[in-house]
Amino acid sequence: MLDPYLPLVLLFALAGAFALFSVTAAPYVGPRRYNRAKLDAYECGIEPSPEPVVGGGRMPVAYYLTAMLFILFDIEMVFLYPFAVSADALGLFGLVEIVLFIVTVGFAYVYVWRRGGLDWN
Repeated sequence: MLDPYLPLVLLFALAGAFALFSVTAAPYVGPRRYNRAKLDAYECGIEPSPEPVVGGGRMPVAYYLTAMLFILFDIEMVFLYPFAVSADALGLFGLVEIVLFIVTVGFAYVYVWRRGGLDWN
């Protein structure tokens, strides 16, 4: 009765074993020569400074905002791809749904654009 799920269970077991092996083996096979540059936090290519430049203690959020917008509009593609693959099977209902989805994402895009989220200063 549960035979169809056996490949899925084996895949999860293999993924868990790989993750456990990777975490366990990393200290033994990784480099042991550390220096100050490798231990510093990476800030999107900007040289980290002891005192943030903007706002007296606040970090600039332009990089993080851009990353979040990229994720938001990249996830749109995740939803558009299955529609493109099975557009014939979905028919008119699928077309209406995907148009509503694109309009909703379009409103989000216009909102971000009007708020200046796409301006790089």
